[in-house]
Amino acid sequence: MPKAYQHPKFEYVPPPELTRGETGTATVAVVGGGPVGVCMAIDLARRGVATVLLDDDDTTSHGSRLICMSKRTLEIFDRLGAGQPFRDKGVLWNRGRLFFGEKEVYDFDLLPERDQAWPAFINIQQYYCEDFLIRVAEATDGVELRWRNKVVAVEQDDNAAVLDVETPDGTYKLRADYVIACDGASSTVRRHMDLPFVGRAFQDRFLITDIIMQAEFPSERWFWFEPPFHDGESALLHKQPDDIWRVDLQLDGDADPEVETKPENVIPRIKRMLGEDTPFEVEWISLYTFRCRRLEKFKHGRVIFAGDSAHQVSPFGARGGNGGVQDIDNLAWKLAAVIRGDAPAALIDTYDPERILAADENILNSTRSTDFMTPKSPAVRDFRDAVLALAREHDFARRMVNSGRLSVPAVLDGSSLNTPDADSFDSDMRPGAAPLDAPVVVDGEDAWFLHCLGDDFTAMVYCQDDANLPADFGAAVAAMDDAVKLLTVGPAGAVQDRDGRLAERYDLKPGTLYLFRPDQHVAGRIRRPDAAWLQAATNRAMGRERG
Repeated sequence: MPKAYQHPKFEYVPPPELTRGETGTATVAVVGGGPVGVCMAIDLARRGVATVLLDDDDTTSHGSRLICMSKRTLEIFDRLGAGQPFRDKGVLWNRGRLFFGEKEVYDFDLLPERDQAWPAFINIQQYYCEDFLIRVAEATDGVELRWRNKVVAVEQDDNAAVLDVETPDGTYKLRADYVIACDGASSTVRRHMDLPFVGRAFQDRFLITDIIMQAEFPSERWFWFEPPFHDGESALLHKQPDDIWRVDLQLDGDADPEVETKPENVIPRIKRMLGEDTPFEVEWISLYTFRCRRLEKFKHGRVIFAGDSAHQVSPFGARGGNGGVQDIDNLAWKLAAVIRGDAPAALIDTYDPERILAADENILNSTRSTDFMTPKSPAVRDFRDAVLALAREHDFARRMVNSGRLSVPAVLDGSSLNTPDADSFDSDMRPGAAPLDAPVVVDGEDAWFLHCLGDDFTAMVYCQDDANLPADFGAAVAAMDDAVKLLTVGPAGAVQDRDGRLAERYDLKPGTLYLFRPDQHVAGRIRRPDAAWLQAATNRAMGRERG
């Protein structure tokens, strides 16, 4: 069976610093051309900040690696102009099934609230993900992609960081106002700065294999505890595009990576799972050791870490890559606002508490998943097995089962950028929450609410009739110190709530106002249009005022 994807070869261009023989300069240098780094470059450029991206390779990654893209990550890709290829190519799914031995325990739905633009997840290989994003970056003004440019050292002072960059034609220096380290779990930048991780490294390992196979299994997540085909350990099956399937098999902690990843040892394991007569071809093999850890802080002077260079979690729950893209969603608008002079430098400092909160949530869930999947004593295993047996019939037990709590966006409770509620709301869309989409109508055409938000500060007001928006409110918003877009929704608004989902999800009543940040998280909400409140809430969300 031929492989559908052909890895592109990106052109290496000798950087001008080598010709001039002098230190180059950049406003922002992004290290790492994976999904996290490329998203950072695109997002900054869209906000008017020129960016140089450095990557030591000249093609996309080999092996599917990250495959489960969550709804929130897909919404971010969509905001960056890269969403449609994921929908066209990926495997869309919302449901999963869980098995104990040979029997199904229960199935579950990860998108109980339908009427949203994106599914709970799309499965797609990381090389496609990188390919789609790089195409957008190449077409984005303000992004300079430098392939085969390897960062080998970093130094910094109070005003900038200086990178030593190695190329096929020699080494040069690049001085950047800010460096964003997105260079993965083996980050060169992190190692050069001698920054340790805090957290846990487990002995547990999983064998990860991509196989090419034509099968009629549904587009669902299937997870087994103690399947008969795998010696009482755990197993996972996911569908990907191009008839590629991800198979994860738990191994003993003392498994020898060199032995276990040999095809002659992998293939018999897969045959036991699929049956001797099922034809398949091995495409990629890897062995993963569980790690749940992070840097003590992500911002170190002029160097800021994101994605796997900042935090690492086990792959079950799809929290690693999705968390990295959401790091960028949080950081890019803050960094751009500071560079443009619209916000104090302290705004960047809020990246640490907000994204460390998210990383700790991911680490906690991943640690619990690991402990549930790989019991460390007979008593713990007995408890786990009892929970699985009860879960066939009882909802309370199902809530205790943990085969990988799947990625959801963090709610930034307690953030200094939030304006706390002063009014009563019957909605989880509280300050700090990520947005929830809904179908709307704009100019007579069906649309989605998140497209109306865009990537700027947005004040949404629900207008049942013309009296809900004071005559001078629009002028007051236009005269504010900051560029805040006014978005009226509802029967008398520019955006119509097509099926009432928007009002339901945000508990909208006539005059209700929500302020959304540039990353679309809720900054604050109030029950009446109030220009003074809006200015104060915007000041707070820009880091000018702390509560």
